[in-house]
Amino acid sequence: MWSLSGAKRAIIVAGCLAAAYTQLTTSPATIRYARSIGANELHIGILGALPTLMLFMQFISGVVVNHLQHRRRLWFWSAITHRLLLLPTALGPYLFPGMSPEFWIATLLITTAFNQALLHFSSPLWLSWMGDYLPHQGLSHYWGSRQFWMQITAASSLTGAAFLLFKSDLGIEAGYAVLTCIGTLCGVLDLLLFHRIDEPPVARVPSPRLRQVLGAPFRNKDFRRYIRFMCYWNFAAMAGAPFISLYLLEEVHMDLFRVLLLWAISWVGGAMFSRTLGRWADRYGTRPVLVICVASKSANMLALLLTPHNPDVAFWVLAPFFMLDAAQNAGILIANNGFMIKHSPSENRTMYIAATQALAGIVGGLTSIAAGLIMTQLAGQTWQIGGWTIGHFQVMFAASIVLRWLALLLIRSVREPNSHTTMTLVADVMESFSWRAIVPTEELEKEESGSPEPISNVVDEPSGVEVPAPKFVRPVRKRQPVS
Repeated sequence: MWSLSGAKRAIIVAGCLAAAYTQLTTSPATIRYARSIGANELHIGILGALPTLMLFMQFISGVVVNHLQHRRRLWFWSAITHRLLLLPTALGPYLFPGMSPEFWIATLLITTAFNQALLHFSSPLWLSWMGDYLPHQGLSHYWGSRQFWMQITAASSLTGAAFLLFKSDLGIEAGYAVLTCIGTLCGVLDLLLFHRIDEPPVARVPSPRLRQVLGAPFRNKDFRRYIRFMCYWNFAAMAGAPFISLYLLEEVHMDLFRVLLLWAISWVGGAMFSRTLGRWADRYGTRPVLVICVASKSANMLALLLTPHNPDVAFWVLAPFFMLDAAQNAGILIANNGFMIKHSPSENRTMYIAATQALAGIVGGLTSIAAGLIMTQLAGQTWQIGGWTIGHFQVMFAASIVLRWLALLLIRSVREPNSHTTMTLVADVMESFSWRAIVPTEELEKEESGSPEPISNVVDEPSGVEVPAPKFVRPVRKRQPVS
């Protein structure tokens, strides 16, 4: 087995391979492929809903894990099956060319459904394994570093996909097949890296009763509030998010090359801020990071509404907003992982993770399907408001913006023991920028290289190393925990 430091590096490499798998198999090329074989807005809505709708499988995972001593074998076989499931969709039209387009649309939806079901069954197994294995001190910083490399890989994968489809003579059907095969290979290699990572035994609930296991996350007041917020957030986000690529392809008239590059650029933006967001989550708590990211999450939707339908202009206008949006997504992901792992008991951690992700995902999935139905009914209709032409895409984007703004009211109910206020984080960041103007950069780098004071009082492993005091320490305002 690898040492802890070696295992951490392997987990990051595996995350990069997983990012390549995800981007190559679920990129806008999939939507273009689906449209090429006759998929309509409802089919696209269902495709967008399946990754979250199938999250109910996490509840099953949470129940099953309490009857296991080790979860590695079950996780591996369920994960490798889901990584292979998209191959029939990609290669089927070449192996069975006589089948109708309707058959392949149904095949795409069914294989994607099973793919996502097994993904979400294995996800809590993996995350609870990591929660038991990785030290909790500095965990968000580590997730941030891992997210940095994953987003760099995602950007590289999408850029490679864009040039493959643009520079080669492959049509969208052949291009989709090639991308899916390469992505599947990356996905399988990702799983093999965990063969030499140690797994602590499962901390099971004593005499686990189904009702007790399922209800535990909801009896925890703070966790129940967090689950409620995440359910609403998925509702607000999924009202518009699944249709962004379709909007760019059909309303803005971007070609697939530009759309893929736009998403690749967005991942670069996420990578730029992932490490910083991880440090903030460790130092100030996950809640203030979540608040900041949610507060600015409507910017991308506003940009989509206001961008002119000129593909060249739209590309350059939207690029910085997509980068900002990816950074916000990274912050929400880091905060979510940190909150679930740090504030769930080890003996039922899988169910706490499942309750948070599954309920929120089901809400988001149903929202995506409902939005697809609404868009199908509104397709072709336009309204004139003050000289501005509004179609079905604009209606859903505007609704999503309003719903995201309302999330700021609900997030006030989220509580995290010992976290700092959002204004403390904002004030300290602004203060840091002001000191950079008058303090040598070299001194600040020495100061910021020290480990931040952990939020949690629980330390899994002492570092055994004293960090020397920096030569210069800027004044730090007194922070008060959230009441």
